[in-house]
Amino acid sequence: MHESTKLKIDFGINIFRFVQKNCCKVSKYLHFSGLNGIRAIAAMAVVFAHTTQQLNDFGLNSYIFGKLPDGYPTTTLLGGFSVSIFFSLSGFLITYLLLEEKKMNGINIKNFYFRRVLRIWPIYYLYIFLSGITLIIFSLPFEKNILFFYIFLVANIPFVFRFSIPLLEHFWSIGVEEQFYSFWPWVIKKNKSIFTITIIIIIILISLKCFFRLYDIKMNHGQNNWPYLIIQVTRFQCMLIGAVAAILFFEKNIIFLKLVNNYYLQFVSWIVFFTVAINKFHLISLLDNELISLVTVFIIIGQIQIKYRIINLNGSVLDFIGKISYGIYVLHPLILFYLSKIIVLSGDQNIFNYLVVYILTFSTTIFIAYLSYHYFESKFLKLKERYSIIVNH
Repeated sequence: MHESTKLKIDFGINIFRFVQKNCCKVSKYLHFSGLNGIRAIAAMAVVFAHTTQQLNDFGLNSYIFGKLPDGYPTTTLLGGFSVSIFFSLSGFLITYLLLEEKKMNGINIKNFYFRRVLRIWPIYYLYIFLSGITLIIFSLPFEKNILFFYIFLVANIPFVFRFSIPLLEHFWSIGVEEQFYSFWPWVIKKNKSIFTITIIIIIILISLKCFFRLYDIKMNHGQNNWPYLIIQVTRFQCMLIGAVAAILFFEKNIIFLKLVNNYYLQFVSWIVFFTVAINKFHLISLLDNELISLVTVFIIIGQIQIKYRIINLNGSVLDFIGKISYGIYVLHPLILFYLSKIIVLSGDQNIFNYLVVYILTFSTTIFIAYLSYHYFESKFLKLKERYSIIVNH
């Protein structure tokens, strides 16, 4: 046998053994009712918020829904709260899946990270590439050195210190999630009293956040300094609130389920969601995002348990949008940018012009996200299942 042929055969055998050793046979399928619907609502809210912020690029008024004291459009709050919904949902789902995996065969950390890479990285880095080309074509200024933060999944750092690259600002939240999952599987794998540890971490983070904010009020004339901003932006506590709910739900905690799964609390939770949608939610500004994460947990349990849910989020349309929600979130700023180059309207008081922008943005984003999911992301998602013992549909 020719030496080069033998080397190729040996290489092929080694690859097969590696895949056979590291790939999992799916042994359990889970379906949580309504979770894709929650994803869909959060994704559409983010697109709505960012579209409103960029209405001026279409020749319209970005402050049509009002202005915040810091000069940003009011819908900026909607975008921020929607990310907190994503964080809480993500913390719930990943924690629950890890607990199931731990119960069945023990957590395979390597496979966990293979799954994360296959789900997050392909469209993430494709978008960075496409945005880079766009920035060059349109001669938009940006510091090439700052790309480091996006390539290595720490985009929340330029976001906190306000030197984000155009078209990539929203990647801060993806960076936060990836940083959280760099340590969270280890915490679940190595500890038996995961509930206690999670509660302690939440208390520490919220306490630090309150301390830094009070310090800024007293010593910094109310201006938010970087220690507070880091905790406010990173929001690990929001994901951990979802994690606590996952732990209690996994353990079938009777007190928790009775407290959360009833018509009264579900009704109140939907009222809160409604006030968020119309930019009227405000209880304690310091902890508003944490409260939204808590309310999201209530909605999650209500959807999964079904019996006391007030609004059914398990419909086919919401399920479809929820499945492609990651692509919607990643791609929409670039779509908005190109639409604003094609469409320039005038007449701030003409409601038709605003409807044109919103309808075109939503429809184009959903369509392109669908193409991305069907023809690009799905290829990696099939590979992802090879490293999954439990698959959530």
